[in-house]
Amino acid sequence: MSSDVFRTESEFSDLDARWGEFTSDESQPDPADAFVFQFHQVDEELGPDQRWTTWLDVERGSRGPDPRPDWVVTEQAAIDTELGILKTGKEADVFLLERAVDAIGDNPGKSSLLAAKRYRTEEHRTFHRSTAYVEGRRTRNSRDSRALAKKTAHGRGVAAGQWAYAEWDALCRLWKAGVPVPYPVQVDGTELLMEFIDDGEGGAAPRLAQVRPDKRLLDQYFEQVRDGMRELARAGLAHGDLSPYNVLAQGERIVMIDLPQVIDIVGNPKGMEFLLRDCHNMATWFTNRGLEVDEQELFADLLTMVF
Repeated sequence: MSSDVFRTESEFSDLDARWGEFTSDESQPDPADAFVFQFHQVDEELGPDQRWTTWLDVERGSRGPDPRPDWVVTEQAAIDTELGILKTGKEADVFLLERAVDAIGDNPGKSSLLAAKRYRTEEHRTFHRSTAYVEGRRTRNSRDSRALAKKTAHGRGVAAGQWAYAEWDALCRLWKAGVPVPYPVQVDGTELLMEFIDDGEGGAAPRLAQVRPDKRLLDQYFEQVRDGMRELARAGLAHGDLSPYNVLAQGERIVMIDLPQVIDIVGNPKGMEFLLRDCHNMATWFTNRGLEVDEQELFADLLTMVF
């Protein structure tokens, strides 16, 4: 069964009408029709925490970059099941989502766990410390610009969507550049789906601030953090909010998260200030754990990547 089978609502209606003909005589239905019909019929049986996959509901540019990891589920028959909340925040909440498709015929089943980050909209206040982060950004749509300026309900919804797409763009760009970030699966409005970084035992990987690595692992973590910051700087960017709370420790691997506020180091008037703060936060944590890291040396090293 091909994963790109698609039917519009009118085609589903036609399929319903033709199904009686398929089953009332000896003619055989198209396997693709049979497959889609089966899942169309059980739609109302989905649980309250389930939905059909939204993979094909978004345009191609809103789906993850190539080369796409093998674990990404792209079948239209997949079902998304919400498993609980991973993290709450002032700007967004992160939920654990399973995207799975059952084995049917010659097609093996497949599933993956995703982190679903959902940015808050008009019922919540505007984003914490957002003004300094977005200096230099522009909104193309004039209506959206006016709504943002007036802080209307529509404007707050636009802001939420902007932050989701800003993080999406950052993740796609950085993942392709080799920065240790979660693979971005898709973005749809204010919802961003990305790779779930686990701890190897089914739970979420801890934040760097929560771990107590030995000297060998501490050295490895610092090398990875510095390499990640270098790749960011090489792209002209700073994380903007980098700290031990925005870095995950997955075994011997670190992963940077929470990137909606990535800073254009040159384009943002406070770009250097944000970069230095990132250096200070990380140097302080490593120094407190017993590894002497000079924030000014780290800052100078990153500047060589920028210019």
